Amino acid sequence: MGILNVTPDSFSDGGLYAEVDAAIARGLQLAHDGADLVDVGGESTRPGAARVTPDVERDRVVPVIRALTAAGVATSIDTMNASTARAAVEAGASVVNDVSGGLTDDAMAATVADLAVDFVAMHWRAHSPAMDALDAYEDVVAEVGAELDARVDALVAAGVAEQRIVLDPGLGFAKVTDSNWPLLANLDAWARGRRVLVGASRKRFLGAAIARDGVDAADPTAREHATTAVTALAAAAGAWGVRVHDARAAVDALHVVSAWENARRPEGWAP
Repeated sequence: MGILNVTPDSFSDGGLYAEVDAAIARGLQLAHDGADLVDVGGESTRPGAARVTPDVERDRVVPVIRALTAAGVATSIDTMNASTARAAVEAGASVVNDVSGGLTDDAMAATVADLAVDFVAMHWRAHSPAMDALDAYEDVVAEVGAELDARVDALVAAGVAEQRIVLDPGLGFAKVTDSNWPLLANLDAWARGRRVLVGASRKRFLGAAIARDGVDAADPTAREHATTAVTALAAAAGAWGVRVHDARAAVDALHVVSAWENARRPEGWAP
């Protein structure tokens, strides 16, 4: 899943693709580089980000999704708003990716059920200005698992087919640094056999892990190699997808994992 932020203020690439033509070009490049889905978002969810209205969000994303769809590129919509989700799917998006797991907009679950598309439900506790203060867990794996189970139950009760739900642990959301790693290291423990999307790309906790003399770990782009390492590990652990800024690096990592896994099979490796 290639990240396409049509925003002026996203943490890594804010402003680079805020104009429609630039966003379309970037989406085409992500697809060319191997992204199976281009995830189009019109509202930043970086720490401290202010919200935008659904009207502004739709104006940003719908023309991009429509153009990418016309070019044969598969897209998803990154939104917390049911009205944006509907407009995006009508424009061609095939997946709704909601960082709040349907908690922000009471109409989201019914909308996704009506649209009959896959839904990524992320673990979430609060909007960006307040989320860091909620990084408080006794057992992060058990608590995130329980909170995601509750979201699945609510979504299914609202009519969303359970097989349509993909779970995201919400790395960096109410998880500043250390709370992220147990979730990555124990995917099965909280996912309970459901499909998992891992969204670690260029996030703060990777910067903390690679910080050393000569490395500007505060620069999101300096975290790209660490992102690729997580991509490989997530794939080896059986994740359904990874959400990344650099699709080409991710695809290379996935090919390496595939070759590695093939070599472990009884029949041996074949090129």
